[in-house]
Amino acid sequence: MNLTVRRDLFRRFYLPLAYVISKIGITPNILTSLALLCGTASALAYYNENLLTALLFLLLSGLFDLLDGEVARFQERPTKFGAVYDWIVDKWVDGLILGTVGFVFAGPGWAIFAIVISMLHSFIKPVVYAEIGYEVKLKGKITDPLEGVGFFGRPETHFALAVFTILEKTHIGIGLSLGIKVITLLSSISLLLRLIYLYKNFGKVKDE
Repeated sequence: MNLTVRRDLFRRFYLPLAYVISKIGITPNILTSLALLCGTASALAYYNENLLTALLFLLLSGLFDLLDGEVARFQERPTKFGAVYDWIVDKWVDGLILGTVGFVFAGPGWAIFAIVISMLHSFIKPVVYAEIGYEVKLKGKITDPLEGVGFFGRPETHFALAVFTILEKTHIGIGLSLGIKVITLLSSISLLLRLIYLYKNFGKVKDE
């Protein structure tokens, strides 16, 4: 699946909005904060099983997360704090939503499993940057070979959550209980593929 490697295809749809926002003067950190607030609101709505509200805030959180980096580049003001803040907010939103959905619809065991796998799948990238390095960083955006490895990351998780939320609302017997299990399983396989890739390419490279 890997929607991340198709980023340029999707950018054309939200880039005009990012340009308008950048001209208004809204800062990237404000957009990141809005992503945090909407993600938290989504988790609270999932907890109360207000599914349409949860879906709306999930989509808004994802949109603000897409926009903050683009606005930073338009305004030529990407900062190191902004990059760190964006990572922290992403993990907060993912952990809170996955944990809440898992706990409410599948039980605490699945909630814990979903959070751990999601965090590992994302956390492997900054570890690689620190221990192995990366190819290039242009205007705050890191390009690295691990970007195209694996097939089920954050965009796919949000897309799956949206789909299974809609299915849950239809009452056809397929919903978020299955959804959180599918997300966790696919994220686990994707994490394994990343580990295999790293072993094949760096397993014999000595640490300095």
